[in-house]
Amino acid sequence: MNIVVCMKQTFDTEAKIALDANGKINKQGVSLIMNPYCEFAVEEALRIKEKHGGEVTVVSVGGPEAQDALRQALAMGADKAVLVDPGMEEVDEFATATILAKAISGMQYDIILGGFRAIDDGSAQVAGRVAEILGLPVVNVVVKLDIEGGKAVATKEIEGGSQVLEVSLPAVFTAQKGLNEPRYPSMKGIMQAKKKPMDKKTLADLGLDAAQVAPKVKVLSYFLPSARAAGKIIPGEPADAARDLVKALREEAKVI
Repeated sequence: MNIVVCMKQTFDTEAKIALDANGKINKQGVSLIMNPYCEFAVEEALRIKEKHGGEVTVVSVGGPEAQDALRQALAMGADKAVLVDPGMEEVDEFATATILAKAISGMQYDIILGGFRAIDDGSAQVAGRVAEILGLPVVNVVVKLDIEGGKAVATKEIEGGSQVLEVSLPAVFTAQKGLNEPRYPSMKGIMQAKKKPMDKKTLADLGLDAAQVAPKVKVLSYFLPSARAAGKIIPGEPADAARDLVKALREEAKVI
């Protein structure tokens, strides 16, 4: 069973985001982590490998800093990693999916896993685009996955409930919170990760050029949300305070 995991490195969820003088996100001093939803995907890949045997390959698109997240996946138990550096400052979902699909097309795979979205942009597009390019079925927001006899039975979240789907392999699945509980890398795993192969590629190595993966979407500007206004305390006896509260909700907040 050959399993490929598409992984993204993102800002730490606790990071304080600031903009630089050019209006772009200032990455100075910001910690980077493996996207939490991708972490569910890595864990699921490892569980499938432990049950059915095989090999887990983690693939990412990004600069040299993405090696840290890939090493984490290797420390968790993945067998090898592939990092494609596009050599571009800005990449969108189209570019990322095109690069990932091209890299994966040269591999043997039965299952492709990924997080259903990234916590930085939340677009939830890349895995579906990869599936479309490779001509594979895709099941999103999976909370349970069973593999047996060349088929997969996936339980996915839908509004107000869940849905169970059966698909033939190979197929693409995106992980949702609740699919599993990712393991922590052990000290032994961390030491072994240093010796595991990490293949570093460029666009040229994949037979691509910058024009083929030129972003379709351009970010025009970034802005931070407005500071939250201070709360308002309404004094007085309960009956009077309730009356004043209703008046404020109607005339000031305009929510009733």
